[in-house]
Amino acid sequence: RYLLEQDFPGMRIGPEPTTDSFIAVMYGETEGNVPGNALVVDPKKPFRKLGRFGNAFLNRFMCSQLPNEVLKSISIIDSPGILSGEKQRISRGYDFCQVLQWFAERVDRIILLFDAHKLDISDEFSEAIKAFRGQDDKIRVVLNKADQVDTQQLMRVYGALMWSLGKVIDTPEVLRVYIGSFWAHPLRNTDNRRLFEAEAQDLFKDIQSLPQKAAVRKLNDLIKRARLAKVHAYIISYLKKEMPSMFGKENKKKELINKLPEIYIQLQREYHISAGDFPEVKKMQEQLENCDFTKFHSLKPKLIEAVDNMLANKIASLMNLIRQEESNMPTEMVHGGAFDGTMAGPFGHGYGEGAKEGADEEEWVVAKDKPAYDEIFYTLSPVNGKISGISAKKEMVTSKLPNSVLGKIWKLADCDGDGMLDDEEFALAKHLIKIKLDGYELPGSLPSHLVPPSHRKPFQTAE
Repeated sequence: RYLLEQDFPGMRIGPEPTTDSFIAVMYGETEGNVPGNALVVDPKKPFRKLGRFGNAFLNRFMCSQLPNEVLKSISIIDSPGILSGEKQRISRGYDFCQVLQWFAERVDRIILLFDAHKLDISDEFSEAIKAFRGQDDKIRVVLNKADQVDTQQLMRVYGALMWSLGKVIDTPEVLRVYIGSFWAHPLRNTDNRRLFEAEAQDLFKDIQSLPQKAAVRKLNDLIKRARLAKVHAYIISYLKKEMPSMFGKENKKKELINKLPEIYIQLQREYHISAGDFPEVKKMQEQLENCDFTKFHSLKPKLIEAVDNMLANKIASLMNLIRQEESNMPTEMVHGGAFDGTMAGPFGHGYGEGAKEGADEEEWVVAKDKPAYDEIFYTLSPVNGKISGISAKKEMVTSKLPNSVLGKIWKLADCDGDGMLDDEEFALAKHLIKIKLDGYELPGSLPSHLVPPSHRKPFQTAE
């Protein structure tokens, strides 16, 4: 709702778990709903394989179509509210985690939403997160309603969230958590406004980059699937080879299923495969229970060779083609909704801050602090109205900024490139040091509004 800036059919927002269905929010010329059973038989939609989850799921699945600019670039799957307490013990009628896993394998980004007031990770939420195993690179976390707590409480809430996530997600890397208040209402607590703006901007950049990288991600998924298929072939052919031709088939099958972890280790050594490429042992054992091992196929080295050839050679040329195509096409970004509100005008991110301060003012922004800078300037014994690089260095190093940063500041401040600074250039250097000490980035080249007044005409002519 926050990203689209408009209601969509089937949407209901409330403090309780309101969404009881999976809603695919997609672009359409007219606003309307398509129920799940009709959706899985539509050849134009990518949901046909969801039919295997049965009627109980399809009755809880729908597509909301609306003519929204944001949805021209991305589609959103809104999942049902996670249950906690007694409610989660009542079956939903379909395998919730299996459905989540199906979507997780096909989406480009998974966003886990937490309330600053309700950090408890219930059993169902824990199971849902475990369903995303192997998709860790897609996961982002949003800590919402952070304006309802003060700074001290927010720090504790963030720490508690990271601790809880660490127990559920088994990776040593820390997940990226975006903190903010993602709705269009006034902030209840404005102490952290700047933090929320920066976090929202980072989240928007992350989502906006998705259409650009879609082709590369599809290729990445293809490589992943090829590797898994190859490993699967090794496992299946090994089980086939070990089966007796006449008697004791059932006993041998049970023995092989129990020995699966040892078989994995043997195949790892024999074919030099990483342990991470093998399917989960327990899940594989469950699936093998219902299989007839004698009907499995033997290993076909030519097919394995073809897959290896594809991974070694053809993928590289495909990658080059994608890069060429991306460089020739205009940069595809997500537009509309909340994304447009942070791009233009004085409310764009960073407007009027750091190096952009004073961009729309007639007076030189450094002038207000220049009297204080002039006092320092005249203590450095200027000759003919200028101080040498050595004198400037003695003053500039008192900022404790590293030499690489001070060198960049010197390059920006020495407008005429004579290796010396006059009073205006020195004031500019001090202003740039202040920008950096305040935590902002330095500009790559000097913006026109920061050029000292006495250097403007020759500087602009040189340009």
